[in-house]
Amino acid sequence: MKRQLFFSLLVVFTLGIFSTDAQTKKATSDTKIEVYYFHSTRRCITCNAVESVTKDAIAQLYPTQVKSGQITFKSINLDEKGNEAILKKCQTEGQSLLFLAKNKRIDLTDKAFMYAKNSPNKLKAEVKKTIESLL
Repeated sequence: MKRQLFFSLLVVFTLGIFSTDAQTKKATSDTKIEVYYFHSTRRCITCNAVESVTKDAIAQLYPTQVKSGQITFKSINLDEKGNEAILKKCQTEGQSLLFLAKNKRIDLTDKAFMYAKNSPNKLKAEVKKTIESLL
């Protein structure tokens, strides 16, 4: 009986160590994620909500990665001169919410405008799902 209990505890602790190690490796990924929100000068309530909900979600869910610069959020005004290079890099010409990492580009614009004002938690969940897929 004592032997079974000992081996059971040994298995539980061993599995715990391996799962913690896997989480640590995932959290310390060296993938740099750039999040861009492109908007015009004149903005509606929903446009402002897309920016604030996305920015808050990233700051709340990934504070360590934001502090280290692994995840960045930039709001870009489409109407300001000098943004042509970033528009070309991101392959966009209009309002959009884009996530870039390595050679991947994920466009969350439709979901962002659908959820930002009336269902911000859904947008936060989409932001989390998108970033997790890029890490």
